[in-house]
Amino acid sequence: MQSILVVYNPKDLEFNIEGVEVVSARAYLTEGKYSNLRKLRVFNLSRYYRYQSTGYYVSLIAEARGHRAIPSITTIQDFKSQAIVRVISDEIDELIQKSFRKLKSDKFTLSIYFGQNLSKQYETLSRKLYNLFQAPLLRAHFIYHKKWILQNISPVSVREIPDEHRAFIVQFANEYFSTKRFNASKFIPAKYDLAILVNPQEKAPPSTKKVINYFLEAAESLGFNAELITKDDYNRIAEFDALFIRETTAVNHYTYKFSRRATAEGLVVIDDPGSILKCCNKVYLAEVLTKGRIAIPKTLIVHKANRHIVEQEIGFPCVLKKPDSSFSQGVTKVENSFDLQKNLNSLLDDSDLVIAQEYLPTEFDWRVGVLDGKPLFACKYFMAKNHWQIYNWIDKKNKKWGRVETLPVKNVPSEIIQTAVKAANLIGNGFYGVDLKKVNGKILVIEINDNPSLEDGEEDKFLGRELYLAIIKSFLKRIEQTKNREKFLPEKYKRIAKKNGGTQKKISPL
Repeated sequence: MQSILVVYNPKDLEFNIEGVEVVSARAYLTEGKYSNLRKLRVFNLSRYYRYQSTGYYVSLIAEARGHRAIPSITTIQDFKSQAIVRVISDEIDELIQKSFRKLKSDKFTLSIYFGQNLSKQYETLSRKLYNLFQAPLLRAHFIYHKKWILQNISPVSVREIPDEHRAFIVQFANEYFSTKRFNASKFIPAKYDLAILVNPQEKAPPSTKKVINYFLEAAESLGFNAELITKDDYNRIAEFDALFIRETTAVNHYTYKFSRRATAEGLVVIDDPGSILKCCNKVYLAEVLTKGRIAIPKTLIVHKANRHIVEQEIGFPCVLKKPDSSFSQGVTKVENSFDLQKNLNSLLDDSDLVIAQEYLPTEFDWRVGVLDGKPLFACKYFMAKNHWQIYNWIDKKNKKWGRVETLPVKNVPSEIIQTAVKAANLIGNGFYGVDLKKVNGKILVIEINDNPSLEDGEEDKFLGRELYLAIIKSFLKRIEQTKNREKFLPEKYKRIAKKNGGTQKKISPL
């Protein structure tokens, strides 16, 4: 993807960056050669970003053209929100205090140029703030009131940079654009860019390295430039057309922030933030499944006022679940009153609501993968050896997983498939793993997972590589649908220009 630096006046930027064109704001907004480019990163270094200013229009029109604007309109609006600044200040409070612990003054201004600061001691904080407020040139103001607080953060223009800092900007910019992601010669020409978020240190990831490689191969075969990213690549989201999250998700976690940011930037995202919010909370799932008239195990939403009725309503043994439990973690089987109250004490300290369900032992659980509202694969997940769950976190020596048996979807009882699809449709049209049990002839939904596991030789045993192709094809279809909607937006500007009796230049804000 080609990159350009947009400035109000090219004379503002008197240095060259190899492979990156410096363009005036007027040229970018009015010249057809830029509006007709399909894939372009626009680094907006305009003098002002206020509403309806030139800088504002550069990012706004970039998004209308399907270009990647940095900063985006969303980021420009975030700069103005004191509420967001306060939340960010609280979120990175520990890092702020650590960075400024030796300062004696009560005010400090941090200049951030392409994610870096002149002083190495502020390198981590600078990179973190750049990841959260992505703009090429930033200035963050801190004040000390009992502790250091981020007062405000804003983008700055090239003209505001002190002369003694300019050499550093040249260095930082060249380092930034010399990395692999901006060096077009290192990429095979591709139609779209796909980011796959992974965590190399995760102990039980949704997919092994082998499966991730299958996704990379499938993406390349369908015309994608696919790249693995990690939590440190938050600032790069705007470079891609789509984001595929392949690590365990949670709401209070960077995976959700990645999903939310990517969605705001207009990327196609699996898992989307709505799906993460819904699937990661078992209280929500219990409520939405019940309202959707889908059978679930006998369930009680427990809080401090009704904890005394769990034994009477559910009986023993019963299962207690943290609202945000996943991969069989945060799920406990209790056999008696003492253990019940002991576990409730611990769970209710962390959450105002807890799930209690009847214990329904079965030899296996069904797992149905659903994508775009259609069944993709179906498995039987058998319980781990000498354990009541499919995954045993307690046994450190033996195999943790029970065996997996994969079947063609057509060979699975129709009521299993129909119930799974109906349940998934209550969440959205993303990629879900629906877990079900059949007890006394009745189909019960246990939970819906927004980030289902895909293991080599297990979920893909029947479909093989076609499973990975099907998921990447879904990305391709979604991107094409988005692009088809967006292509009418520039036409609107052309019609307005024609009505005004000339070219697009007639409607320029300049």
